[in-house]
Amino acid sequence: MRAAAAPAADIAARVGWREAIAATVAGLGYELVEVERAQRGLLRVYIDRLPERLYAGSDTPGGFVTVEDCEQVTRQLQYVLEVEGLDYARLEVSSPGLDRPLRTEADFARFCGQAVSLALKLPFQGRKTWQGVLGVAAAGGWQIVFTDGKAEQVLGFRLEELREARLVPVLDFKGRKSGAQAPRGGQAGAAQSAAPGVEGG
Repeated sequence: MRAAAAPAADIAARVGWREAIAATVAGLGYELVEVERAQRGLLRVYIDRLPERLYAGSDTPGGFVTVEDCEQVTRQLQYVLEVEGLDYARLEVSSPGLDRPLRTEADFARFCGQAVSLALKLPFQGRKTWQGVLGVAAAGGWQIVFTDGKAEQVLGFRLEELREARLVPVLDFKGRKSGAQAPRGGQAGAAQSAAPGVEGG
């Protein structure tokens, strides 16, 4: 028997606003990728679908974030943030974009086999930025495989050695669906709203 989800007010009362956002997004069945507080009171929340979950209107698990997904999360977050008393002028919920950031071990496991770009904290062979196909390193940790000239090279790394990692955008116009299904490109899968009592700008 599954326990009922805690009301948004209870979540917000027990934790800080960032944790309340994370708990709310997770409770709705999405992954919280990133939260940003921008200028002029803009609060940006980036969400993604979980790869193993089947969403309404979809025949296969996972898939791209839709406008409907963003609107659902926006409505719930407005209530949570009002309870939490967070001062913001505008809330924007969207997909993480084609160049989605990778931060956790789960992110790296999920996107194994895809092209990624890395920024190292310390240079390796005089470079900090590298790009290649992500894989699991035989000795533990992760690796990217890339072509340097004509030879295939492998760069192994651990997450603590990275400053940043992102997916390399792949544009596939042939496979793109029309209608509500939006790409991971941000604005097509975004919902915006003003804070209660505040005009959006």
